[in-house]
Amino acid sequence: MPSILWKFLTYKGKRTPPGPLGPFRISEQALAKEPAQELQFTWLGHSSYLLELEGTRLLVDPVFSKRASPFPFMGPHRFFPSPVLPQELPPLTAVLLSHDHYDHLDRHLMKYLAKVAPRFICPLGVNKHLEKWGVPADKITILDWGQTIQLGTLTLTSTPARHFSGRWFQRDNTLWSSYVLQGKQRKVFIGGDSGYFPGFKTIGEQFGPFDLTILEIGASDPHWPDIHMGPANALKAHIDLGGKVMLPVHWGTFNLAFHDWDEPGETIIKLAAEKDVTLWLPTPGETGQLPTANKISYWWRNIKH
Repeated sequence: MPSILWKFLTYKGKRTPPGPLGPFRISEQALAKEPAQELQFTWLGHSSYLLELEGTRLLVDPVFSKRASPFPFMGPHRFFPSPVLPQELPPLTAVLLSHDHYDHLDRHLMKYLAKVAPRFICPLGVNKHLEKWGVPADKITILDWGQTIQLGTLTLTSTPARHFSGRWFQRDNTLWSSYVLQGKQRKVFIGGDSGYFPGFKTIGEQFGPFDLTILEIGASDPHWPDIHMGPANALKAHIDLGGKVMLPVHWGTFNLAFHDWDEPGETIIKLAAEKDVTLWLPTPGETGQLPTANKISYWWRNIKH
């Protein structure tokens, strides 16, 4: 902790954008009443996104608040507003949650979604938060690692991750998870948050190869390698999983670490090129279907001065 505090006081990098970003707006394609049949993804910033496949639409780790914090007046501030308002969201099949950290579980949004979302899927213990915020218990599906449920024609399996959990001063009394989503022809790995660990190779051997891996690349630091991967280890995880296309998330939205705010995006592009890995880096709010070659928007370079 002393070395982290010293770094916090002395780090001189560009932890926030030098000018305004956006505004970004969700595409009309993402707002369609009927979910897509083909694999479709809409990034909403950080680790929040809409994922659609075979008529199922998942809202994953949605955080629309201005701060990833228990306080409205302090804590990590968004670099740009959410590209969609809660009341604008299209009809959902379920809300899928990976763990209970503030940048993945938005209390205010959950209170709203409790009234309109038909189903919530979460790891062990996270249901207690949801119930406290007004989500009926009969809407909540709780998964331990290794457990599987059906979502229409899709199979969703909770798989391990190497992370931690907690809100306020409580720690590790709820579970953190990654997920495998299997359809008739497509497989997706939903990474949540994780440090690198041999479990990625095990998941790849059991469930892979994957058409798409959604992996976190931001908020990493040498002081906490066990809980966030950073670009190099995320790329290694993608390869272990047998991924075909890698979609990096968990970056470019909140100031959560001691690296330049755009460093994860720039670095993953360089490293992926060296390994001949196909990257998909959409603009916030952009909707797309699985690409066959690199699809990189470079949205973070469009700073307004």
